[in-house]
Amino acid sequence: QVQLVESGGGLVQAGGSLRLSCAASGRTFTSYAMGWFRQAPGKEREFVAAISWNNINTYYADSVKGRFTISRDNAKNAVYLQMNSLSPEDTAVYYCAASSRYPGQRGNDYRYWGQGTQVTVSS
Repeated sequence: QVQLVESGGGLVQAGGSLRLSCAASGRTFTSYAMGWFRQAPGKEREFVAAISWNNINTYYADSVKGRFTISRDNAKNAVYLQMNSLSPEDTAVYYCAASSRYPGQRGNDYRYWGQGTQVTVSS
């Protein structure tokens, strides 16, 4: 089992940046691909970004491509989401998730989830 704890959310003005972190504990971190998802009020959860266990492959939703960067530090059991050029449309609760299979883009690809961290972007 893997426990995931997100941090780094907050309130930021449009055009600003935030860096989300997700700390993992439990079983071997390198056994898992990692993903970030988000859910805005009244909307379904959506895929944001994913990364393979070895840092080689990354995937992004079209809505964040070129603005967000996912990375991981296996020595620290952590995954990060650098978010630049934020807009009010990025306001959501952001979740990190772990998959023992592959860095998919569906929620069902992931078995373990964190509690989420709120990101609010003001206009």
